[in-house]
Amino acid sequence: MIIDFMYFQIVFVVLLVMLFSSTFRILREYERGVIFLLGRFYKIKGPGLILVIPFVQQMVRVDLRIVTMDIPSQDIISKDNVTVKVNAVLYFKVADPQRAIINIENYLEATSQLAQTTMRSVLGQHELDEILSARDALNTDLQRILDQTTDSWGIKVTAVEIKHVDLDESMVRAIARQAEAERSRRAKVIHATGELEASKQLLEAARMLGQQPEAIQLRYLQTLTEITSENSKIIVFPLPLEFGKMLQPPTQPTPPIADAHSPSELT
Repeated sequence: MIIDFMYFQIVFVVLLVMLFSSTFRILREYERGVIFLLGRFYKIKGPGLILVIPFVQQMVRVDLRIVTMDIPSQDIISKDNVTVKVNAVLYFKVADPQRAIINIENYLEATSQLAQTTMRSVLGQHELDEILSARDALNTDLQRILDQTTDSWGIKVTAVEIKHVDLDESMVRAIARQAEAERSRRAKVIHATGELEASKQLLEAARMLGQQPEAIQLRYLQTLTEITSENSKIIVFPLPLEFGKMLQPPTQPTPPIADAHSPSELT
């Protein structure tokens, strides 16, 4: 009898502890409890110490922190028929615990699957150049579409970031050749633009020097100064054209040719 009584006490204490632990729950600051009363939604409780009536009420614990979810690599065919592998990262949180538990069976799995299909659908509408260069715009479109769809689930999508875009080796080489050709084209355009600007400046300088002959002499003296300042053993002195004309001998004027029928010959 004594052993049976002790066994009964132990069982009673264990049941009492289990009943107490199931009745009183502690929820952290970032947690909420969705309470069901006999299977029907009752209220949202937490954080802190809450009371759950055993066998009558049931509680589902919900985490309100932002969830970081990695979207696996997806094979995407771009608008210009290029196959790429794209993976991204998704940031979302539970905004309404009631809808997150009642309206969707597993909001984590559902959000992951939705993100994968949406990424394939959205990126497939853009060309490869846009996928590589316009990531900010694509991230914004993905975040907006996902947020609209998950709003009825009580989920708030805060951000979507495309991480990697993997290309085939042949496509990488083609993009490198395209970039090299583009750089060569820009270099030629810049060189031609510089030549055009220089020719305009030279033409303007020639016009100004033609209007002011004294400026030619000043430019000549400046050139001599620049030549003498350099460490050179041979110095070439440019001479103006007027100096060469001064060294030429004066030309004799040619006598006029007499007319054969002039009056002097007739006499």
